[in-house]
Amino acid sequence: MGTIFLYEIGGTAMLILLGVGVVANVVLGKTKGNGGGWLLISFGWGLAVFAGVFVAFKTGAHLNPAVTIGILSSGAEEYAPGIAVNFGNTIAYLAAEMIGAMIGAFLAWAVYKKHYDEEKEAGNILGTFSTGPEIRSYGWNFVTEVIATFVLVFVILLFGGTPHELGPLAVGLLVVAIGASLGGPTGYAINPARDLGPRIVHALLPIPNKGSSDWSYSWVPIAGPLVGAIIAGLLSRAFI
Repeated sequence: MGTIFLYEIGGTAMLILLGVGVVANVVLGKTKGNGGGWLLISFGWGLAVFAGVFVAFKTGAHLNPAVTIGILSSGAEEYAPGIAVNFGNTIAYLAAEMIGAMIGAFLAWAVYKKHYDEEKEAGNILGTFSTGPEIRSYGWNFVTEVIATFVLVFVILLFGGTPHELGPLAVGLLVVAIGASLGGPTGYAINPARDLGPRIVHALLPIPNKGSSDWSYSWVPIAGPLVGAIIAGLLSRAFI
């Protein structure tokens, strides 16, 4: 479990540092990347996954509770070479992913601290940390997250069972594709830790004008990805 904790915390922290960082660069005022647009955000998240997978390669680089649950649902014998599927390892993955996500969000805030201090729009501040819908409809927002996460986990499983076997670049490009094609309605969390960890950090940090952490929506980017992952894992059994 120690190996899982070390590598998954490091990989997920790298993912969230770069992912939250690219959104902050585009959304917050007076940054070099202000106004860079959705494609910059999508590519930034894809490259963040690319970096995170390299950091956590020894544990299969899940970086995402949805990937962990999807692999478990698929009935795969191992998460990564030498790491068996069992309750204890699953809990270790999930805990490390959450801890890493919170660390990464905190570090991204530290990089852009002065820009956060000057930002007046609460929605812009929260939007750098966590996802939110463009049109709030909890049921349809949930469906969006289910479908987007299904694509992520199903493709990962079909190409070898873990992100490490699929390859860092391929996973990163997959995330870019999901963001560009399916990310518009909700901001494509596709990762419960990616949304919940930074949302908790947003709630805890002393950021001026930050407003609410929008907890009423927070269940969608948790439940949607988990349901999508389970469906992907179960369906993958017919294809693998």
